[in-house]
Amino acid sequence: MRGRFITFEGGEGTGKSTQVRLLAARLRLAGLRVLLTREPGGSPGAEAIRHVLLSGAAEPLGPDAEAILFAAARIDHVSTVIEPALAAGAWVICDRFIDSTRVYQGTLGRVEPELIRALERVAVGETRPDATVILDLPPYIGLARAARRRGSEAVDRFEQESHAFHDRLHAAYRELAAQEPERCALIDARGTPEDVAEAIWLSLAVRLGHALPHARAGQAQAVS
Repeated sequence: MRGRFITFEGGEGTGKSTQVRLLAARLRLAGLRVLLTREPGGSPGAEAIRHVLLSGAAEPLGPDAEAILFAAARIDHVSTVIEPALAAGAWVICDRFIDSTRVYQGTLGRVEPELIRALERVAVGETRPDATVILDLPPYIGLARAARRRGSEAVDRFEQESHAFHDRLHAAYRELAAQEPERCALIDARGTPEDVAEAIWLSLAVRLGHALPHARAGQAQAVS
């Protein structure tokens, strides 16, 4: 049986990495094979492009070029990692996917919707998420979290954007959730990691129905 594809989205510092790990632990306890991956990156070719994008080297080329680079990374990622895993029956959980391009380069970068859709057709085809979790957090909280997590490391291409940028990003994700409620679950990320994880599980139960197995949250948290 083909696996399921779950993606996580949200602004900086919303806790995507933590929640991806908690969900993976819970699914594995239920006996499922789970693959964790991320974007940009997730495959050798895509990881090379990730460095170019997050270093800011592509920024002078403009948002159209950035969108094309994201699509190039996604082609390699989908064809060599995501699609083979789904076909083999694994559940794939990806930290960012097509919605990041729609929001960052599309809504905020003002890349033409026709180009965004064309790049999706080429890079993704039919390999689209079964469910998407959008972690919702006021930008000032998320940026403070991201700064603590980063420590002395360099700020990446997107974290260094203005507060106005992150306010628009927050609004764009909320709008995306409102436009596609059947796929996208908007989750308040201000609670404890355990509370947020339980809210995510309940939202996925609504969207994935009987495909979602039973595993107690406490067990997943104990091994995560």
